[in-house]
Amino acid sequence: MDDKLSCTSFTPLTDNKQDVMIKEELTRLIDAKSARIGVIGLGYVGLPLIIEFCLKGFNAVGFEVDENKTGEINAGRSYIVDVTDENVKACVDNGKLTATTDFSQLEGCDVIIICVPTPLRKTKDPDMSYILTAGGEIQKYMRRGQLIILESTTYPGTTDEVLQPMFEEMGFKLDEDFLLAFSPERVDPGNPQFQTHNIPKVVGGVGADSTEVSAFLYGQIVDQVHPVSSARVAEAAKLWENTFRAINIGMANEMAKLCNALGIDTWEVVRAAATKPFGFMPFYPGPGIGGHCIPLDPHYLSWKARQHGFDSQFISLAEQVNSTMPNYVVELATAALNDDRKAVNGSKILILGVAYKKDIDDMRESPALSIIDLLRADGADVYYHDPFVPEVTFDHAYTIGKGDPLFNKELTDELITGSDCVIICTEHTTVDYSRVCSLAKLVVDTRNALTPEVRGGCSAKVVRL
Repeated sequence: MDDKLSCTSFTPLTDNKQDVMIKEELTRLIDAKSARIGVIGLGYVGLPLIIEFCLKGFNAVGFEVDENKTGEINAGRSYIVDVTDENVKACVDNGKLTATTDFSQLEGCDVIIICVPTPLRKTKDPDMSYILTAGGEIQKYMRRGQLIILESTTYPGTTDEVLQPMFEEMGFKLDEDFLLAFSPERVDPGNPQFQTHNIPKVVGGVGADSTEVSAFLYGQIVDQVHPVSSARVAEAAKLWENTFRAINIGMANEMAKLCNALGIDTWEVVRAAATKPFGFMPFYPGPGIGGHCIPLDPHYLSWKARQHGFDSQFISLAEQVNSTMPNYVVELATAALNDDRKAVNGSKILILGVAYKKDIDDMRESPALSIIDLLRADGADVYYHDPFVPEVTFDHAYTIGKGDPLFNKELTDELITGSDCVIICTEHTTVDYSRVCSLAKLVVDTRNALTPEVRGGCSAKVVRL
């Protein structure tokens, strides 16, 4: 393989630590765009990040265990909604980007960024196995003069309690032989306004040199960098962001239940409250929370709190409310079917949207999957339409049940009219909701897709959160 496509050709810093300071040498390499960038994990975080570095003139290698992903990238194709084929192909064709399953190439990288998943165990405790595996690969090929950055969301203390000892046991010393930092990812898949380059980057090093060099590195690809005093502060900031959202979504979901009980339009209440120009930020109810961050990150914070004898009650309450929303949606559908003298058992139920948010293909922690599980457990004949998701299998950690896979169905008139109930779980913009509303018998709208204008010409019975 050509050296310009890999990290196998490099000039390591001298072993005489008096001859060169790692901070100055890495800064020089970054400034000259001759620093070689390695990114471990090429998913929703890692692929957009590595593309930004390549587009800014850096040579980079993406490390993956999935040969299908490395094959797609090396062929100039993207599998992430926020990364275009054109950008991937351009980076590959100009020799800036390659992807590999050969982790020995880490040795030649000046910067190594870890972007691996951080799921939860069944006990809701942090699963650190992916971070530990990445750290183990770095251990094998580590050499003096490298900057290592963790971007994977995790509990405060991971960078200096887990990764730093792993690297120091190899005989390397922080600030003299390597630098280490944490910089939380802030990816919002499918967001057309905010992407990697224009989302402010928080950076916290284990030491001052690590913070400074990491901030300088990210300053090459993002508009704004916000350095903080430590890796722990950066780790906590990420968890605070998503815990804030989880708690407020939990309140919105509880308010939706209350408004339904009172016979009040939830969405009209939110719109009215949002007219206040200060002291209020609108959050919206839904069928549950999805994605990799909001359903998981608060558990990392509450787990760490428990280690210090602290009971995070707000987090626990929000999780309780949010996690039961799929059950509440099924209850709404069941009650509406009962009103028409129909049972869930044997009913044909169409799910509109199974991705966790609109206009993307990401199904991680999608509440639609739990709704499908619950309905099928009650004997319903369930099928779905989602233009972004061709197939749903029920053997993943983010589903609560098992069963035969489902395949996307074309949204024909016959499909809609033949359904006893249509449940809108994800409001993809490609769906004509006026048509759905005019053809369906019963619609349960969990996303406010049926606006007042749509409902004006609606012949279906509509139940809304």
